[in-house]
Amino acid sequence: MFNIKALLPMKATSERVVNKNMKDFNGFPLYHAIIKSLLASKYIETIVINTDSKMIAEDARENFGKSVIIIDRPIEIQGGDVSMNIIIDYDLQQLDAKHFLQTHSTNPLLKSETIDIAIEKYFERLKEYDSLFGVTKVQTRFYDKDANPINHNPKELLRTQDLEPLYEENSNFYIFSKESFKNADNKRIGLKPQIFEINKLEAVDIDEPEDFILAELLYKNKDKV
Repeated sequence: MFNIKALLPMKATSERVVNKNMKDFNGFPLYHAIIKSLLASKYIETIVINTDSKMIAEDARENFGKSVIIIDRPIEIQGGDVSMNIIIDYDLQQLDAKHFLQTHSTNPLLKSETIDIAIEKYFERLKEYDSLFGVTKVQTRFYDKDANPINHNPKELLRTQDLEPLYEENSNFYIFSKESFKNADNKRIGLKPQIFEINKLEAVDIDEPEDFILAELLYKNKDKV
């Protein structure tokens, strides 16, 4: 059995979507969606919520009880400018565990089945790779700010499906060990990472208000996603 702790950092404030983590999402706070997926995983043993919000902490204890551990975020690592790797580093110092999966409340479409497959792949290939992170495959024509082609030759005009795919880091999850984090100078993506492709609908990430609307519509039809 693969034992792994889930890290779910959440802050009280949000610049682009006000009160995002606690915002009503299909009848419950947004962050409940990813919690439900994590709890349905075969391998997640504990969910660790690092937060500076008393409201989130109280809601998590009330709704998820012993399934969650709350870490109060110290004031010195609060604020939108603090790197996620700094917050993860703080969490790892508090926890007696070896392997971790870090995700976000802003990925409500992420399925427990996908989480389990990714965890299995991580453990099965630990001799080759030290970490794993979610990506979305993109096959389209890219240009830089000066309209110079980046990944294609306009004279050839290949079909987009024939272009060499690029992979966008989608922030859905990062799987790593305490050792790989330290070896990579306190970074969640290790020195020898592997990518894990996620369906682009399942990988929807909420950054802007329109993302929230899209994610909620998709969630209501999640059995079709």
